[in-house]
Amino acid sequence: MCDPSGSLLVDRAVGKMASSGKSALLSSNNSGLNSTSEQSNAEDEDGHDLWSAILSEVSTHSRSKLPAGKNVLVMGEVGSGKTTLVAKLQGVEDFLKGRGLEYLYFSVHDDDIDDQTRCNAWLLDGDLYHKGLQSVAVQREALGDSLLLITVDMSRPWVAMESLQKWAAVAREHVDKLRVPPETLRELENRLVRQFQEYVEPGGEESASQRRSEEEENVLLPLGENTLTHNLGLPMVVVCTKCDAISALEKEHDYKDEHLDFIQSYIRRFCLQYGASLLYTSVKEMKNMDVLYKYLVHRLYGFPFHCPAQLVERDTIFIPSGWDNEKKISILHENLQTLKPDDNFEEVIAKPPVRKFVHEKEIQAEDDQVFLLKLQSMLSKQPPASAGRPGESSSIRPPSGSPRTSNRSAAANVASAIPQSAGQTSEGVLANFFNSLLTKKAGATAPGNNTPGSVRKSGSKLGLSDVQAELDRISSRDLDETNNGNTNHPNPSPETHEEQT
Repeated sequence: MCDPSGSLLVDRAVGKMASSGKSALLSSNNSGLNSTSEQSNAEDEDGHDLWSAILSEVSTHSRSKLPAGKNVLVMGEVGSGKTTLVAKLQGVEDFLKGRGLEYLYFSVHDDDIDDQTRCNAWLLDGDLYHKGLQSVAVQREALGDSLLLITVDMSRPWVAMESLQKWAAVAREHVDKLRVPPETLRELENRLVRQFQEYVEPGGEESASQRRSEEEENVLLPLGENTLTHNLGLPMVVVCTKCDAISALEKEHDYKDEHLDFIQSYIRRFCLQYGASLLYTSVKEMKNMDVLYKYLVHRLYGFPFHCPAQLVERDTIFIPSGWDNEKKISILHENLQTLKPDDNFEEVIAKPPVRKFVHEKEIQAEDDQVFLLKLQSMLSKQPPASAGRPGESSSIRPPSGSPRTSNRSAAANVASAIPQSAGQTSEGVLANFFNSLLTKKAGATAPGNNTPGSVRKSGSKLGLSDVQAELDRISSRDLDETNNGNTNHPNPSPETHEEQT
């Protein structure tokens, strides 16, 4: 038999076991759920960390994008090649030149972060009338993000120093008008000084490590003499354009190497005073254009730059800011033979005299008929030539000469001496001709007969009436001889034959 109390105890024990099992099962289920939730929480945390890393990386890259709003202010004389220079940096072949203030740009690309931006280029007109437009290009807030570029035309080196001084003064006047706070301006000036002092020649590892140690100790070399004495707080680059014209200067203006060294020394001393860089370029021959582009993006965007100073080729000179000093410039003075370093620039590099171009008037030949008509009218206006004196026109016949030859030559001389004008009649011409023949015949007569009738008179000229009378007499005699010439005179004399002809 079973004890009911015992069965009750058993039931209670079973119930406790069931409840304990259920609680254990519930606890196990709860633990499983807790572990699952913990795993899910861990995965969520890992995913959150991953997204955080991605977002942080994106934000980092977004912060390292190329900055926008960088400006290059280009100044220079009219025709110095400002627009051509910037258009070549932009990669444009066809461009239009403007007036006042031109706007161009050139692209800047960073391969490391795969980003690209545009650098603004403002070209100020060479006429000082437009100098107030600088306020549009470089404002007070953008002064720290700007660079000044001054062009010098090397095809006209006699205006180089005057141009540099003029445009530097224009830039100084503009900076003063901006009314930059003194603290900001002092910071910009100190930045230029540090950049000049911290310059390291590319390729020198020892000098770079030495300079880094100096930077760690905050020890900077002091500036040299005449260095950054005119600090604008604005980086400056002097670009000598059209350097391909140096050979033309040597041929046309007799420039020697010492003249070129003299010009370079003056420009380098100017650059040293303003802390400027110097480049000789030629757009026509594409010289130093890539160096100019890399140096501009280096100064404005901090790109690495590994091009050292170049002084070997006279038309590809490159002197970065911080490299030059007075001792290096004095090396050029050793090549000066007939010049002195302190000679006046305008006196040594004088402007050549202007050659006045005289336009020669083109001469066109007249038509033949027109020329002959003009000549005829001129001859018609001349007075008729009078018969010469018998003594002057007559000549003694040579003994060996034939009468026919003498008479023909005399007739030819008389004919050539008589101007054939329209004013003279044919009778007058014949009268003069036969008068010369009569003079010849009178000279051939006997010595005693000095005055042949009324034709010749000593010291007097033949009158027209006497000539006409003599002509009539000869004509009537010739007519009679012509009628009886075949019978009475078969062999006429040379004089008669010449008169008939």
